[in-house]
Amino acid sequence: MNVRLNPVRTMGALAACTLAMLVTQTAKAAPRPQDKDYLSAIEADKIRDAETTNDRIVLFITFAEDRLKKFQYELDHPSQTRHADLLNFLMNAYSGCLDDAADLIQLGIHKQENIRKGVDLMAAKAKEFLVVLNKLSAGGAEKEIYKDNLDDAIEGTNDALKEAEQAKMKVAPPPVRRKN
Repeated sequence: MNVRLNPVRTMGALAACTLAMLVTQTAKAAPRPQDKDYLSAIEADKIRDAETTNDRIVLFITFAEDRLKKFQYELDHPSQTRHADLLNFLMNAYSGCLDDAADLIQLGIHKQENIRKGVDLMAAKAKEFLVVLNKLSAGGAEKEIYKDNLDDAIEGTNDALKEAEQAKMKVAPPPVRRKN
């Protein structure tokens, strides 16, 4: 049996196999950045485009406030489909945004950046958030649906408030102009 191989076809097949292996290995080696599933694409772009850590902290706190307002709206005006899922998603999203803001405060302190505005905003807003969350915990409608996530959110908000109060002590005071 005499088999003649066409050298052009053989080289083409070999190149295709090599390319397929290279693409497969590259896809495995380069992990994709983790997406925050509670942020929309526009919000993620805003976070990415923010120039300073302080700006990112303010954005995450704003997004957390938005999620809490949407949660309250959903309680007052229940959707026809996936109501329980939406309530749990919004409470988890609130917690995620607040946790990310607290993480950024720690990062800003570590990098010795000027994050005073973000820390002050976190301290003020966390107190407001706790009032709302405690009202929901005391007698919110349909509480059994989201109780576990609500308890986690209250704990996370208390932790964020403590971190903000501690950060106030660690963050350098704003510069003061001296009169000559």
